[in-house]
Amino acid sequence: MAEISGSSGRIGSLDGLRGIAALWVLIGHAMLLTGWHLPLIGDPDLGVDLFIMLSGFLMVFHYQLRQEKEPWSEISTWSNFWNRRFFRIAPLYYVMLAIAIALGPVIFNSRMVIDHFLGVTPQLPERYLDGSLENLLLHVSFLFGLSPAHAFRTPLPDWSISLEMQFYAALPFVMLFIHRLGWLRGSIGVVVAGVAISMALRLTGINFPMPAFLPLKMHVFASGMLLAGALNAGSGRAFAHFLLALAFVAIPIGGGMTVLREVVRLGLVVAFFALIFHAHLPRPLANPLNRISDFMGNRFCHELGELSFGAYLIHLLVMQPVIAYLIKAHGHDISNFQRFLLSITITIPIVYALSAVGHRFIEMQGQKIGRTLTRRRASTA
Repeated sequence: MAEISGSSGRIGSLDGLRGIAALWVLIGHAMLLTGWHLPLIGDPDLGVDLFIMLSGFLMVFHYQLRQEKEPWSEISTWSNFWNRRFFRIAPLYYVMLAIAIALGPVIFNSRMVIDHFLGVTPQLPERYLDGSLENLLLHVSFLFGLSPAHAFRTPLPDWSISLEMQFYAALPFVMLFIHRLGWLRGSIGVVVAGVAISMALRLTGINFPMPAFLPLKMHVFASGMLLAGALNAGSGRAFAHFLLALAFVAIPIGGGMTVLREVVRLGLVVAFFALIFHAHLPRPLANPLNRISDFMGNRFCHELGELSFGAYLIHLLVMQPVIAYLIKAHGHDISNFQRFLLSITITIPIVYALSAVGHRFIEMQGQKIGRTLTRRRASTA
């Protein structure tokens, strides 16, 4: 049902969505750290939710392209999937983790300047300065998201990286469950389980500083998965997927939810569905949506999407020292808005230049290793 470009089955507009998600997080953090705020745009958590929804969609979408050659009933499919995802995420993350820990004292001092200037509660020192073996091992193994004490304990915004890895670990089991019960009943069962675990955590007094534990965000992953599952459904069935995805993102768990945040998350699902299924909408809607989809799949948006992971990991390491410098140099002589504009003017070119280097020399090389190992296992089998 979706318009797919090229033999690779790439949906071009998703590149633009990935790029938007990374910029949303970057700009949202810049607003929080400079004291100038706009509703919604200044909320980086919504950008992360868009990333999560995209991840749920893409994992199912790519599986559906490969399901004849790599059915989930085969254990080799699981190992190939985990191998590809590990080498997609781990190489750049490990490099940035090492840099972040080495720069921890510098970033912490910058954050103290920012927090003092804005008059907000200072960040805890261990968030930036914990170089203990326990913290390192939990982060290298991606298990830190399972521990409330370690889920938010590096200078990186990496709580979502552990969340993503938990989703990858669970996905084969989730897909087998959905195959057995069908998309609608199966996804409801998965989300109900996540909500039940989240409620149990609340009742037992276990609180995560960020929603780094998979049950806290499973409903957002599931909304993206449902939209991907709708690609192989009939028109009526696809609409049922869409309505259920709306219901999932409206569940008020996984962070400080407000009415405005809920409305925006519903809007993200509507926009996502419109971009993917625009060809099946009435012509007055389909034509402008088709132009938007084409634009979001152009070469610039494609490159922006390719650099989104690096930009997400890198931006706070650059942004916080830049904003601390602006505070020291100009203080209250410039307005919060001017400080915001200066900070993103300086930060964005540096972040995306570093992301381009990381993408070419680390991410792409890691992906090549993952593909090589997968081919070797397939030839051996």
